[in-house]
Amino acid sequence: MTLSAVADAVRVHQEVTRVGADVALSDAYMDSRAVTPGSLYVAIRGSRVDGHAFIEGAIARGAAAVVVEEPPPVSIPYLLVEDTRQALGWIAAAVHNYPSRKLSVVGITGTNGKTTVAHMMTAMSDGSARTTAVIGTVSANLEGVVVSPRTTPEASELQRILHHLLDSGRITDVAVEVSSHAMVMGRVTGTEFDIVAFTNLSQDHLDYHHTMEDYFQAKAGLFDGRWAPQGVIWVDDAWGRRLATESLIPVVTVGAGPGADVSVGYVADTPTGSTFEIVIDGAARLVTTSLAGRFNVANAAIALTCAHLQGWDIDHAIARLESMDPIPGRYNTIATDDDLWVVVDYAHTPDAISQVIRESRVLADGKIVAIVGAGGDRDREKRPLMGQAISEADFAIITTDNPRSEDPTEIIDQMLRGVPEQADLTIEPDRRLAIRRALAAADSGDVVLILGKGHEAGQEFADHTIEFNDSVVAAEELRLRESR
Repeated sequence: MTLSAVADAVRVHQEVTRVGADVALSDAYMDSRAVTPGSLYVAIRGSRVDGHAFIEGAIARGAAAVVVEEPPPVSIPYLLVEDTRQALGWIAAAVHNYPSRKLSVVGITGTNGKTTVAHMMTAMSDGSARTTAVIGTVSANLEGVVVSPRTTPEASELQRILHHLLDSGRITDVAVEVSSHAMVMGRVTGTEFDIVAFTNLSQDHLDYHHTMEDYFQAKAGLFDGRWAPQGVIWVDDAWGRRLATESLIPVVTVGAGPGADVSVGYVADTPTGSTFEIVIDGAARLVTTSLAGRFNVANAAIALTCAHLQGWDIDHAIARLESMDPIPGRYNTIATDDDLWVVVDYAHTPDAISQVIRESRVLADGKIVAIVGAGGDRDREKRPLMGQAISEADFAIITTDNPRSEDPTEIIDQMLRGVPEQADLTIEPDRRLAIRRALAAADSGDVVLILGKGHEAGQEFADHTIEFNDSVVAAEELRLRESR
């Protein structure tokens, strides 16, 4: 792709001036340290650093041209634009020759369930003529590409990944988790989706969005007509019902309540899975999954509806869904010899915590023992609500999550403000000891819920990170418990 072609792509969306030679470009980067010879460097003004300060470093690494909001201090071909961040996605898409146009791409947004829906779609296409890759929190099947820890990668990285997947010749479909941050920061700009899907909305990230209305509008932006020709919405969620009425694109509604285009009927729930009926285009099918909880029934129904709209063989999709492996950190159950169930789940919002506890009550013969912590440097307003939610368990332990730069005891104190006086709750800042205490408090027939970190393999403190995986630690502590 040439610099003039990139300028033409950006010009559709904002003013751009090209200065200097029309050079060929091999890639696009927003990180000057990652620049490769012949690539384009895009200088982004961030909240802490200004990418314009690193132009000379990018040139030293071989940048053939730069994109800037002010003329560069050295002589090099460049594009002068109004907003480099908002232009980045269109730039990267053009440099990589618009890979999303040649793939079938589904964008999934919502507070909870994005990862599960995306991985279900990968499982459902397995063994067919289509192969689906996931780009998100727990990425899978990316043909050897290493992605960033963000739910949705930056626009330049996202387009590079899509190009790589297309170039592999093996991937036909991609499921992309679209976070609210991604929408606001333009990370999916330049991506053309075939379908966009909405799972649900509950309090999270208000440190960034400030109000639930702003948070909703960030998610709803995916349905404003710029991104996809059609959508799928779970309407048992109040925000989903609102979105279905405000969407600017045609949508298929999915839900267990009356009036949904795709209806869901719950049949059975066990600690090892769920059975439900789904009616698509008047045809009823029975589905059994290895994922427990009605929230996973909702996720499965959304995934199946997206598959149907893409023209997939639904019977094949259901068969693969029924045999799919557990998703790391998403209601992963560990059975024990004494009929105790241990569950590791990523639930870290008040609504998700309450939902997991409620669903587990349906599955458990005994009491619910639950532990959770709140992450540091994140939404502080939800911490008392998390304390209130975990108190719904019969016995709860508040512990440490990823405190990051904050004092763990202050985070716990903020969570305690929401705990009712009558709650049976204790505090154990050491997460391993909290898991040990939860297991010690449980009896045969009980469920132990270890919530908040899910698939994460480390615990982040102010000046260091330690290895810590809830599933691994729970298995170790279970062996100790059984030996005693």
